[in-house]
Amino acid sequence: MRDIRKLDLNLLRALDALLDERSVTKAAERLALTQPAVSGVLARLRESFDDPLFVRTQRGIVPTPRAMQIVGPLKQILGDVESLLQPSTFEPSTAEFTISVAATDYAFRAAVIPFVSKLRQLAPGVRVAARPVEDDRVELQFARGEIDLALMTPEDVLPELHSQHLFDESYVCALRADHPDAKAQTLSIDRFCALDHALVSFAGERFWGVTDDALASIGRRRRVAVSVTSFLVLTEVLLTTDLIAIAPRRLVAGVDGLVLFKPPIDIAGFSKLAVWHERTHYDPGHQWARALLFETCGALGGAEEKSVRRVRRAALGS
Repeated sequence: MRDIRKLDLNLLRALDALLDERSVTKAAERLALTQPAVSGVLARLRESFDDPLFVRTQRGIVPTPRAMQIVGPLKQILGDVESLLQPSTFEPSTAEFTISVAATDYAFRAAVIPFVSKLRQLAPGVRVAARPVEDDRVELQFARGEIDLALMTPEDVLPELHSQHLFDESYVCALRADHPDAKAQTLSIDRFCALDHALVSFAGERFWGVTDDALASIGRRRRVAVSVTSFLVLTEVLLTTDLIAIAPRRLVAGVDGLVLFKPPIDIAGFSKLAVWHERTHYDPGHQWARALLFETCGALGGAEEKSVRRVRRAALGS
C-alpha cells in the first residue's frame, strides 16, 4: 500500500499537465519549469505509482493503461482542491446560518431590531440568536463560538478582538406627553432638579448615574425615585408616572406618548462598537451580516440627527 503522506500535490499537477500535453517540453512550459525538472518529477511519479505512466515515442510520450485510469480521478481531485482554495460565494437570499448577537436591551432596541428588520427582507434564512452581553466573559464566549457579534462600548473592548464603530449616542430628557411639565417645552435646571427621576442601573440598587456626576460638578443634586435594570422598562415607567429620565436618544426617539427635551446640563454621551472574533472575521456570511449592521446603523444615525434637530428647535421655542 502506498503512503499518501509521501505524495506531493505538485506531483499531481505535473501529472495532469503531462497527461494533457503528452509532451515533457510542453508540460514544462505550462508549469513554468525546466524540461529536466519535469523529467525529475516524472521519475518521482513513476516511483509513487509503481508504473512507467508514460512511454516515449517519436511523437512524444504516450500514457500507459495505468495512467489512463488515473485521468478521471485526478481531474476530480485537482478540481476539489482548487474549489477549497477559492473564496466561497455568498447569496443572502438563499443563505441559511445562525448569528448569535450579544448586547444590552438598549443596544437591541437601538441597533439590533432595525438590523433584524433589514435582515428579514434580504436574508430570511439567516437566524438571529439574541443574548445578554457579559463584558467579563465576552472573549471566552467568542472563542467558544457562543457568540458571533457583540455590541459594546469602547472601554470594554479587548484589543484581541475586531471592532467597528457603529454610532455615537447622546442623552435627552424624556417625559410622558401629558406630564404637567410637558407643555413648557424646556426645563430649567431648578425645575429639573425639583422633579423626581428614574434611571437605569444594571446592579438594580444604585440611584446614581452620569447625570448625577454632571450635576455634582456644578454643585447640584436631583432625587432619583426609581431605579430599574432595563432600558425598555424605563420607557414604561415614564409612560405611566410623572417621573422624568435622562435616556439615550435612540432608545426613546419615536416612542409614542413621550416628549423629549434638551437636558438643562451637558451630559457626556457614549459610543457603541460592533465587536467580533478572528473565528468569523473572514467568513463571507458573517462579513455580509456585519456590513448590513454597519449600513443600518449609519442610515438610522442620519435620520435620528434630523429628529434631534427638531427636538432642539422645539426646546428653544422656535
